Order: sequence, then structure tokens, then C-alpha cells
Amino acid sequence: MVVKRKRRRRVFRRRRVCRFCADSSLRIDYKDAKMLRYFLTERGKIIPRRISDNCAKHQRELTLAIKRARQMALLPYTVDHSI
Repeated sequence: MVVKRKRRRRVFRRRRVCRFCADSSLRIDYKDAKMLRYFLTERGKIIPRRISDNCAKHQRELTLAIKRARQMALLPYTVDHSI
């Protein structure tokens, strides 16, 4: 009896590049709430590195900037829950 093996296709994924490393004109600043909102979920949580495609260095800076913006009331800690 001959057993047929299924061939697995190789999936080539494009290498993810940190947007802050690629474009040096982008700066992480806690006062830029519009840019920081891009890295928050609808519920106000910080998006993890594996989803946001940031390198470790810039993810740490981004997290610190978001926390500073929350402290200065530029960003909300949570969103209002409507029942």
C-alpha cells in the first residue's frame, strides 16, 4: 500500500519593517495624540508589537509616549461604555 503525502506549500511572507526605523522623519512624541491613537485599540489598549510591526526599541518608546499622553489627559485611559 502506497501512502501519498501531501506537499505543503511554502508561504513567503514579506518581512515586516518598523515604520519608525524606515522613515527617520517620523518622531514619537506624547503630544501627537493623533499619531498615538493609531497604536490603540477601540477600547484604548496599546496594540502589541507583533500586530503593529514596530521594533522593540520603538515599541518601548511608543508605550512610554502613550502613557505620558494619558497622564497629561491627551488620551483617555478607557473609552466610555454605553449600555
